[in-house]
Order: sequence, then C-alpha cells, then structure tokens
Amino acid sequence: MHIGIGRFRLGMRTFKTALSVVVCVLLFHVLGRDNPLIATIAAVVSLRQDMTSTVSIGKERILGNTVGSVAAMIYLVVQHFFPHTLFLQLVLLPILVAIVVIFQDGIDNNSGIITGIATFILITLSTPQAESVIVALDRIVDTFIGVGVAIFLNIVIKPPETEEQREIENDLTKLKEQEQALQNELSQIHDRIKDEEKKTSEAKTHLSFLLNLSMISFLSIQISSTQGHIWI
Repeated sequence: MHIGIGRFRLGMRTFKTALSVVVCVLLFHVLGRDNPLIATIAAVVSLRQDMTSTVSIGKERILGNTVGSVAAMIYLVVQHFFPHTLFLQLVLLPILVAIVVIFQDGIDNNSGIITGIATFILITLSTPQAESVIVALDRIVDTFIGVGVAIFLNIVIKPPETEEQREIENDLTKLKEQEQALQNELSQIHDRIKDEEKKTSEAKTHLSFLLNLSMISFLSIQISSTQGHIWI
C-alpha cells in the first residue's frame, strides 16, 4: 500500500498508526474507560514496521510507565502524611525524578526514562490525592492496552514486501548516517588526543631542556668555585 503525491506519501505504517488511534478510542468506548490518552500515545509510539521493534518499544513504554507510576504512588503516600505540598515539590519531587532515572538506567531501559518521568510528574501534579493510586494503576493498564493494540495491528496487517524492503532501506540509511556521525566524532576525539599528546611531549622536552640547563649552570658554578680554590 503506497499512495503519494510528490514527496508526500501514505504508507502502510502511517495507515496503521492512524488506525491504532481509532482502535484505542473505540476499545475504550466499548470498555467504558474514561480517557484513551495514554493508550493512544503508547500505541502510536510502539507501532513500528516490524514485530520485533514494536515489542521492544512496547516493553520500554510499559517499564517506563510502571516505574513512573510506582514513584508517583510513593510521593502521594508521603504527601498524605506530610501535607506541605510546596516543600514536597521542592525536595521529594526532584529526588524521586532522580531515582526514576537511576532505576531505568540500572535496568537498561534508557529509552523509557522520559516516559517514566512524564508519567510520574503527570500523576503527582495533576491528580487529586484521593484518586492517586487508582489513576496510577489505570495508566499502567492503559499502556498495556496501547501496546497490545500496536502488536495486534502488526500481526493482522503486514506491509507488502516492496514497502517493507523500502522501510528497511530507510532504516539502513539512517543507521549509516549515525555510524558516519559517530566516526566523525571518534576522529575528532583522536585528533584532540594527538594534540594533547603533542602538547605533553613539548612540555616534557621543555622541562628536560630546563633541567639540563640547570645542571649545566650548577656544574659551571662548581667548576668556577673549584678553580677559585686552586688559585688561592
């Protein structure tokens, strides 16, 4: 499936992305859930051209939202016992944000860091305290629903081989560009290292020259002193 006018085209992935929003909205309407915001975002972000990428991105979204929601629960429990909102926002909020980042990095889920922080802040700063735990759990469930919709659409609707090949070629092109950028950066680092080594070598040479000069001066003084004693 490929419809295009000039540089503007409608591909299979674009079609599935738009369809995932429709499916999430209809599914929430049927299930009687309130707001499909988190589910639609999870579906759109998770949907990729192949199943492997979709599952990988979906896992990152689920982990990110789960960690952020758990951190939000901790914050709101503390807030229940210490109702000084400004103090908690200035002290506990940034501490938990740092913990979310450290934990996500520790479990090798760096791509889910932004998702976790966004979920954490969204719950803590926009949710009534009485509904906090329910909202946090709902966001985790909504993420599962969105990722499930993305996986379902990738199973049901598979792109034609030509379009799949085109998308693979586009991905390879992007990877080559990233590789070239990394090589350029590595080359710059090597150049800086060589400059530093050159400066270090020049400094050593200069220091060696000064030491030799000092030694010559010292020996000259000693010789002059010895000659003076001989003449006396």
